[in-house]
Amino acid sequence: MTEDIQKSISSSLLRLQTKSPFFATLAMFARFVPTEKLPTAATDGKDIFYNVEFLLSLPAKQLDGVLLHEVLHAALLHVPRRGVRDAQVWNIAADIVINGMIATHGFELPKGTLRDVKLEHLSVEEVYEILLQDADNVPQLTNPDLLDSPPEDAGGSQQEGNNQESQEAGEQEGKGESSSTSQNGDSMSQAKKAAMEAHWQNAMQQAATVARTANKGNLGGAIERELESLNSAQIDWRSYLWRYLVQTPTDFSGFDRRFIGRRLYLESLQGESIRVYLALDTSGSIDTKLLGLFLSEVQGILSAYPHIKCEFYYVDAEVYGPYELNGNSMPPKPQGGGGTSFVPFFDQVARTWDGQQQAVCVYLTDGYGTFPDILPELPVLWVVTPGGLALDEFPFGEAVRLLSV
Repeated sequence: MTEDIQKSISSSLLRLQTKSPFFATLAMFARFVPTEKLPTAATDGKDIFYNVEFLLSLPAKQLDGVLLHEVLHAALLHVPRRGVRDAQVWNIAADIVINGMIATHGFELPKGTLRDVKLEHLSVEEVYEILLQDADNVPQLTNPDLLDSPPEDAGGSQQEGNNQESQEAGEQEGKGESSSTSQNGDSMSQAKKAAMEAHWQNAMQQAATVARTANKGNLGGAIERELESLNSAQIDWRSYLWRYLVQTPTDFSGFDRRFIGRRLYLESLQGESIRVYLALDTSGSIDTKLLGLFLSEVQGILSAYPHIKCEFYYVDAEVYGPYELNGNSMPPKPQGGGGTSFVPFFDQVARTWDGQQQAVCVYLTDGYGTFPDILPELPVLWVVTPGGLALDEFPFGEAVRLLSV
């Protein structure tokens, strides 16, 4: 049976090479390890673990799809990218994205494989947020395949690697550098994350080079979006907002210690007041939960720093406001429900701003609407909901995805 499975995996890799040099190169960076502890296949982010009988029971095309599924989970860092998110929901989100990629590229998966064509073109982070909005209806995952650690019978060099990582983590803690488990509930040490990221970054670079050489450099929209999420740091949108609110962004003389406990290393606000023009898209695509999350964070900022002046608006195709918002006030009842145009808000700001006071515009939206032809004079931060417009499609300002971490 050992010889049969090795032959099957080798044949699968050869078929991958014929169909997609990019995927085949990534697969060469994975180690395939048999286990009796799993009913199907899974990955801990580094190696691929498989049940021998399960793989041998699959037709060749489905075998290719299953192996590719696990390789892409590992290569796209779906294990370390989870952080402290719910493991079950994250695994489902990652499966939706991966299965969409595999189907788009003509590979086959076993019957009953999870698909959601409405979501699979998004990044895993976005799909995760969308699933959480209706958490009661999230499907159950019978066999999770994103593992915190390898199966007990994996053994060999894998186990030795884990022992080495444990020793390194212990040394770091002895020096005052606690692991991410003690920091925020994440199950993976910083040392293990760094090694994993370096390994797959090298794999990605080589795979892209091979794909270009073979004149098959078009990876498809879903993969490009995942790579964008992989390559750009997933910075909490609150940190972006804080950066816009600091009075002197180049002065790093001190951090506000009240927020260090929340892992937000934010420069202290000093000097004169700053005005925030805050717009919330109420065209019907922004739900109450997202509005509440955003407003609670803004109110926290206003409570901590009374000299921040917030001019608040609801906007669909019209603008409703302004309302003066501070840390002690509740936002007014939302208004809107029509189409989406960003023009009225920026026209209103242009009429209101005196051209002297330091100010910033913050707009919570899905990004689907009419943009103004004339660029605003003030800096603009777009906070974009999961599933919204691609960040690089905003014609001005800086856009960041509204994602939990």
